[in-house]
Amino acid sequence: MDVITPKRIKITLKTLRAITFISLLLLVFLSTVILSIVLYAKWQGPPSLSVPQSTIIYASDGSKIGELHNGQKRYWVNLDDISQHVINATISIEDQSFYEHNGFDYKRIAGAALADIKAMAKVQGASTITQQYARNLFLKHEKTWQRKANEALYTIRLEQNYSKDNILEGYLNTIYYGHGVYGIQAAANYYFGKDASKLTLPEAALLAGIPKGPNLYSPYVNREKAEERQHVILHTMQNEGYLTEKQLQEAISTKLVYKTKTEKVEKGFAGYFQDAAMSELSDKLNLDVQAVQTQGLKIYTTLDVNMQKKAEEIVAETISKESDIQTGMVAIDPKTGYVKALIGGRNYEESPFNRAIQAKRQPGSTIKPLLYYSAIMKGFTPATEMKSEPTSFSYDDGKATYKPSNYNDYYANDFITMLQAIALSDNVFAVKTHMFIGMEELIKTGELLGLSTKIKENPSAALGTSPVRLVDIVNAYGIIGNGGKKIEPTFITKIEDAQGEVIYKADREKEQVLNEQAAFVTTHMMKGMFDSSINDYTSVTGHSIADSLTRDYAGKSGTTSTDSWMIGMAPQLVTGVWTGYDKGKTIDLVQERSYAKTIWSTFMEEALDKQSVKAFRPPDGVVGVYINPANGKLATKDCPVRRLTYFIAGTEPTQYCEEHIDELNGLEEEQKPVEQKKEGWFDKYFKWWD
Repeated sequence: MDVITPKRIKITLKTLRAITFISLLLLVFLSTVILSIVLYAKWQGPPSLSVPQSTIIYASDGSKIGELHNGQKRYWVNLDDISQHVINATISIEDQSFYEHNGFDYKRIAGAALADIKAMAKVQGASTITQQYARNLFLKHEKTWQRKANEALYTIRLEQNYSKDNILEGYLNTIYYGHGVYGIQAAANYYFGKDASKLTLPEAALLAGIPKGPNLYSPYVNREKAEERQHVILHTMQNEGYLTEKQLQEAISTKLVYKTKTEKVEKGFAGYFQDAAMSELSDKLNLDVQAVQTQGLKIYTTLDVNMQKKAEEIVAETISKESDIQTGMVAIDPKTGYVKALIGGRNYEESPFNRAIQAKRQPGSTIKPLLYYSAIMKGFTPATEMKSEPTSFSYDDGKATYKPSNYNDYYANDFITMLQAIALSDNVFAVKTHMFIGMEELIKTGELLGLSTKIKENPSAALGTSPVRLVDIVNAYGIIGNGGKKIEPTFITKIEDAQGEVIYKADREKEQVLNEQAAFVTTHMMKGMFDSSINDYTSVTGHSIADSLTRDYAGKSGTTSTDSWMIGMAPQLVTGVWTGYDKGKTIDLVQERSYAKTIWSTFMEEALDKQSVKAFRPPDGVVGVYINPANGKLATKDCPVRRLTYFIAGTEPTQYCEEHIDELNGLEEEQKPVEQKKEGWFDKYFKWWD
């Protein structure tokens, strides 16, 4: 049993005094800090409650290409001119203690923190109406303690200098209600064709639910979810004493009549590009929609106005006006990732859906450069031979089989090289390569190159059956073409706030993600699709446009029953074109099958017309030798075709081709065959086919 001695009592009393003294010091310190902040906020005076300024978007040459919401859908009305139902619904769902707190709801903050801790994630918000309004008035894109501190200061300044009614009025006049609509007056007119003062209870409850997620709770986006949230708000209003049970039931049973949407979407020049730029802001820079479109920003983009105009003109001239086929196109600087031109469809006003960014389609044979890069990393070379013949592959431990076919069932029925396989787009060679190196290798390469959609682990993935986004695979080609340095599709170079301060600048440092030598070897092989000297059992896939090209390009085309692709590059520019139907309709017309290649070749020639002709420069560690592309051996003077081909140093062939030496032995000079291109009768009739 412990004995309490006078000495122990004395120590305990000292400890208690010390704790009490320290607590008092902390209390004084915190009180001083809080008082100082309040006094500072009072000294700073009231923050401006003026209507937000328009945000302006500029092209890379400094010309203006867009202005976001310059007052056409934003109106300011007095609180007295806003339906009381709107006020009650907003306070019920956003901030039930609005008229009681001093800007911060400490009980709600504690509850939200507890909920987040239990869920080990951010699951519940605790921002008051004043805090939300402060967030709209203050802009910094980074999620930092400094931003939170500034928002807290703005909150105190609002509460210190304005009445609750002033704050609520400002909030209701600046909150975002979706579709470019700001403020309750514009929202009332946009959704219901009336003034804010005339809104009924069910209408007010629906509008109060939209700001939480305009892209989710707008009745024009998802009517079911919008009205589900309306019911939640109505029940909350009853719990808060704003409604009787009878009023609740009447409001729930009232069928809402929305204003018919008659206005067309107007984005001005390069609408699809502007949408993609705004998406980059919200996704990568943590700027919410309201901040982007209401804070008077100056957004400097990567858009090349001349290239964009050329792209739009070429698409309009190439695709028949009678055709319903759609298209997507992306042009990127492979050194920086800067998007120079973008088309997401044939008519932005009719369909803002961005097929270059949002659509996921099967890429067909355009996936093969990724596969062959993987193979080079596993020891393959351009001279590696495999047999092109009908082949059935078993996988999944023998439980399944897959039998690919070449176009029109044409096969060499002999060995061909990887150099030929990519130029002729031999499917059997591709699947054999995929199975031999391991199906997981293509998946890894896709991830390295930034594909946002994962390639499936099956044999058909070698032929592009796993859907991709056009912008992703064009960017992947850019990485291969630039020697393996990581780039990302970039739409914005710089952002300035209303005061001219730079708040964002694009990062230009590039990480090496691919083997530089293997990337160059792959790029050089991709030039083969335009080289008719590689013709064999069929023609190279780029023969239909080769004569229209005036410089060296590396590329690959691809075809499925519903998609047509052409992606190719010069050192200064990589461009991809997709054509197809939105609803899975097959491409049956011969003319429509040629659109992608025609658009690509015309655009590349015109876009680079004023630029110097550049070649892909071989890095250290590769060796260029002349080979016979038919067998991959070192070419002799007697070979009918000699093609300069690059290999990773140490993997180049060492054996000379003796086939043509043997053929020529014993022949008189005039009897020796003249060099000819290998072109069968079927090639002449199917030059349009990939």
